[in-house]
Amino acid sequence: MSAKILVVDDNPINLKLVSDVLLFEKHELFTAADTGGARTVLAAVLPDLILMDIALPGMDGLTFTRQLRTEERTRDVCIVALTAFAMKGDDQKAIAAGCDGYVTKPIDTRNFPIQVVGFLRASCAKRGAIARPENTTR
Repeated sequence: MSAKILVVDDNPINLKLVSDVLLFEKHELFTAADTGGARTVLAAVLPDLILMDIALPGMDGLTFTRQLRTEERTRDVCIVALTAFAMKGDDQKAIAAGCDGYVTKPIDTRNFPIQVVGFLRASCAKRGAIARPENTTR
């Protein structure tokens, strides 16, 4: 399943790793280092999935997620928290803010593509869309 994915992360190393994995899987990738950059991308493209770092400069990722959930255009986009915060309860905070899932960094490069496909399939099912089946076996 190929998808349009926006990755919002201010750490260039994390952004490159996530980007490399997603590009290898043939996804169409858009990136932003902060919420302002993400707004610019979202003005031009409606992604299938947003991977949102929680700790961003300026506005944090959870506040931005809450905003996106109130906007008609972006309220149904699948948003997954992508974060180094792995304290007990952080996953519940992400879900409460409107995230559809939670992935901790550093990512497991073998499992991450499978997680992404899972989030995309769940998002398609939620919106009533039919996911295009493709080979995702390793």
